[in-house]
Amino acid sequence: MPEEAQKFLSPTRFVESDSPEVRGFVDKALASLASDASDREKAVRLFEAVRDDIRYDPYTFELEPEGYYASRIATMASSFCVPKAILLTACLRAAGIPAALGFADVRNHLSTPKLRELMGTDLFIFHGYVQLWLEGQPYKVTPAFNMELCERFGVKPLIFDGYHDALFHEYDEKNRRHMEYVNDRGVFADPPVEEYLQLFRETYPKLGEFSRDRTGRGAEGVDAGFAPTRG
Repeated sequence: MPEEAQKFLSPTRFVESDSPEVRGFVDKALASLASDASDREKAVRLFEAVRDDIRYDPYTFELEPEGYYASRIATMASSFCVPKAILLTACLRAAGIPAALGFADVRNHLSTPKLRELMGTDLFIFHGYVQLWLEGQPYKVTPAFNMELCERFGVKPLIFDGYHDALFHEYDEKNRRHMEYVNDRGVFADPPVEEYLQLFRETYPKLGEFSRDRTGRGAEGVDAGFAPTRG
């Protein structure tokens, strides 16, 4: 294991890889694998579980640090990129796979009109991704957008095969520019949640006010693009 990866194996304040909730999520996700499954197979399955079992909803944003503990995220039905990256990092560490949290500022060219109105921009600061190590090699993945949402928006889903990065939703199914990484903030053993929340309040004051009034209620009744499918 590379020396740089060794510090990304232990639980931290938010990446609670030793919590019963995270352990339970991992056990459920890996239940279909053979007992001698490789770390590569486990990493792929955990990526898929976080990507698809927790639906992406940017309106689940929380303004307090309590919303960013892996133990809490593991029990949620929907969330957005930062909590989902925290959970995947915790799950990988719980499975003995070194993983770090990465953050980048990205320009999203296909966000909904309602979300753009509240944000005042198409620039998302602190987009969350995960860097993990398999057989000494680093890989970058983002488990944010579930398969059903990708189909709804006509966006190519991110597939992690264990051998290549799964980071860029660069173009949609019609080859329109979708997501562009404009600033990489680096990788962390534990997310700088207080700094992130402060910058969010400063960058998106209108969305922050909106989120304060709707904590835990999500997109339903507000933005059909991200609301759960019924029926």
